[in-house]
Amino acid sequence: MTRQLRSPPDLRRGLGLWSAISVNVANMIGAGVFLKTRVMTCNVGSASMVLFVWVAAGLLSLAGTFSYAEVSAMIPEAGGDYVFLRRAYGKLIGFLYGWTFFAVARTGAQAALAVGFAIFLNVALAGALDQSSWSADSFGVHLRLSALTLVALVTLWAVALINCRPVHTGGRAAVLMTLIKVLFLAGLGLGAFILSTGHWEHLTEVASGATCEGVASTARGGIAGFGAAMLGALWAYDGWNNVAPLAGEIKNPDRNLPRAFFGGMIVVGALYLLANLAYFYVMTPTQIGSISPASSVATEVAHYFLGPMATRLIAVALMISSLGALHASVLANSRIPFAMAREGLFFKSLARVSPNTHVPTRAIMAQAAWASVLALTGSYDTLTDSVIFASWLFYGLSVASLFVFRQTMPDAHRPHRAFGYPIVPALFLLATVGLIFNTFIATPRLALIGLLAMLAGLPFYLFWSRSVKSAVSH
Repeated sequence: MTRQLRSPPDLRRGLGLWSAISVNVANMIGAGVFLKTRVMTCNVGSASMVLFVWVAAGLLSLAGTFSYAEVSAMIPEAGGDYVFLRRAYGKLIGFLYGWTFFAVARTGAQAALAVGFAIFLNVALAGALDQSSWSADSFGVHLRLSALTLVALVTLWAVALINCRPVHTGGRAAVLMTLIKVLFLAGLGLGAFILSTGHWEHLTEVASGATCEGVASTARGGIAGFGAAMLGALWAYDGWNNVAPLAGEIKNPDRNLPRAFFGGMIVVGALYLLANLAYFYVMTPTQIGSISPASSVATEVAHYFLGPMATRLIAVALMISSLGALHASVLANSRIPFAMAREGLFFKSLARVSPNTHVPTRAIMAQAAWASVLALTGSYDTLTDSVIFASWLFYGLSVASLFVFRQTMPDAHRPHRAFGYPIVPALFLLATVGLIFNTFIATPRLALIGLLAMLAGLPFYLFWSRSVKSAVSH
């Protein structure tokens, strides 16, 4: 009697439309909408221009989703941009994307979100976590672990363990946290209109006399100021393509992937516009530009109709927002190292799929481990700031892959076609080039660090690509 060999376990399509939309919405709504309006007001100098920037950044992100919707539905595989870039430009470009996002961009963002969760929890607890820390000396090295860092690490690993459950469990968690975030942000905006005494005339005013603490004079006014404000708004919208790495686990991807991209952008764009209208309805641009960097616009506005309890309430909202964004990021972006490992361009063990839950548990754990290192070293802020240009470089290349695939795969099944092709994708690419150029001019040091972080992956690529060639030859 012969024993029948079982095929290795693979991913399952367990995410429905609402889960897919929630992954994008949850990843976009982090702390940006609560914090960025102050700096943006100083960048562009008036309420109307701030609103224009929010709309422009939203439309630019939406233009990107048009291309992503076509390519993702055409190639509904785990890994998202990694798969698009590898097929369009070759393994090296695909690897550099995966390396940059695993080593810096996404794990750095996850470390920042976990630390942010701990900071907002501390605010909600009136500074209780400030009182605790632990230190030890080992082999001549002094180690210190604060309660804030410990909470951040526990949060990272708790979210990772949740995402080791079947993918539909992670999807349901994303829906729940997204619903809470959406209701809170909508409540903040509507509460400001209903319960505060504001004036629509604020929308026509400028931020003359604003203190603009911490905002460089070179980033105030003109093209440089507009570019800086756009980067701030785009940072708040970042995550509009977060569902792409989960394409291999979305039910009915032909229909649901495009709807996830568009639905997420519409929901977030409407909420961001509502929140900013509320901010300027309650406060003048000068008042907003003079807010201390230690506070947030949302907190100051909430004070007008909630009084002293506003600080803790906004802290709780930011906790939930950070946790939801962290969960969505861990869920989606663990599929990038998984896809790389499956093709031999990363640690082979990360390609393993759990036979019980059908998710890439080892890739999830590896992502959490590296994010923990970044959280412990405190290097995540510099690293994530430095790869903004690299992120948009890869976004641009992914959108440009639409043009490549239209030429190289003209007969491929395309359940969805990009709106406005080729004009809208071309405009997105032009704007992306402008943003990358502006980043190099405005922050050359950070851009150089980001470039070096990306290129640091080259030795690893050479090692893994040679290993693949050796395995094939044998």
